[in-house]
Amino acid sequence: MNRTNGGVNLLALRSHNTALVLGLLRRAGAEGISRLELAERTGLTPQAVSKITGRLREDGLAAEAGRRASTGGKPRTVLRLVPEAGHAVGAHLDRDELRTLLVDLDGSVVSERRAPLDLGAGAQAVVGAVAAETERLVGEWVAGPRKAGQPSPSAQAPRTTGALLPALPSLLGVGVALPGPLDHARGVLHRVTGFPEWDGFPLRAALERRLGVPVVVDKDTNAAALGLAVSGEGGPGGSFAYLHLGTGLGAGLVIGGAVHRGARTGAGEFGHQVIQLDGPPCGCGNRGCVEALCLGAVARGEPGEAARVLGAGAANLVGLLDIDLVLLGGRTVLADPDTFVRGVSAVIGERAGNEQAVPVRIASGGVAEGAAQLLLAPLFGRADG
Repeated sequence: MNRTNGGVNLLALRSHNTALVLGLLRRAGAEGISRLELAERTGLTPQAVSKITGRLREDGLAAEAGRRASTGGKPRTVLRLVPEAGHAVGAHLDRDELRTLLVDLDGSVVSERRAPLDLGAGAQAVVGAVAAETERLVGEWVAGPRKAGQPSPSAQAPRTTGALLPALPSLLGVGVALPGPLDHARGVLHRVTGFPEWDGFPLRAALERRLGVPVVVDKDTNAAALGLAVSGEGGPGGSFAYLHLGTGLGAGLVIGGAVHRGARTGAGEFGHQVIQLDGPPCGCGNRGCVEALCLGAVARGEPGEAARVLGAGAANLVGLLDIDLVLLGGRTVLADPDTFVRGVSAVIGERAGNEQAVPVRIASGGVAEGAAQLLLAPLFGRADG
């Protein structure tokens, strides 16, 4: 938190060296890490580490976690991250539902809300709904019971957020995830499938005006993939695909440990690959798309068939990108997870032949959690946040 106004100084935290130190503090957990270890792992001088950790302690982002015996000399003081020193909102805008949650610096969810949403109601109505739910989410947590010994955020510093948000000076901003395609870098939507009226709408700018805090916008599947990568899915440098089947179908791709958005941020439009030339019409204008076939099977009450279709698309991705893992998520998958894991695994296994099949499992996190990481990940040195 900034010493002059009690709010988090986002630009200062985004310095490369500070991000390296913060990342190691987060990975160290409650046990903490010594300054000497920080210097060894970052390649920074002990003096530089002392300056960075001193500033982090002054800002309330780091604290002493005790002492650890050393091989010689006096015991080393170890430091830990203070999770409650920073927060981010993650918002998942689905076609018919809005899920918002508040997370701390560790990514732990401290508050959550769900509300109906009509993505086709028009830009201003949707922006208003997101702003109102964000206000309620943060307001409920600020007013709610605190953990023993934890001060209320409203008492930590003067109000620094926008007119719609209660006093939460530790709020870094809001990450918003919704169906694509969209321009992640500029926060501008393109022709969202089924909602052409969104084409060209500057969602990030509109929400920043309403909320008075930084906003990052990304596709729902990219956000989820980022959250999963941050949590360790795929391992360091690993590659996986996150397939999200809910009211639509999309993919988030992690290649070499980083989210792959593509040169025009359009990668992952997985649902609209055509696998049946004379298939049923799709909302995108084509016929025989994986999304149309999957959703059609679900509507007929045939989840096993939907899983096999999804498996065919997943096998194409595995063959094309040579990824290590397939993760499944979305409300349709989670309504019958065993069927989808079995069905997708069976098709990938058949395609693999004599080679070892890529594992398939349910994702450990969702879109809203990943949306919050759009704000948090860069603070800890992830350039793909």
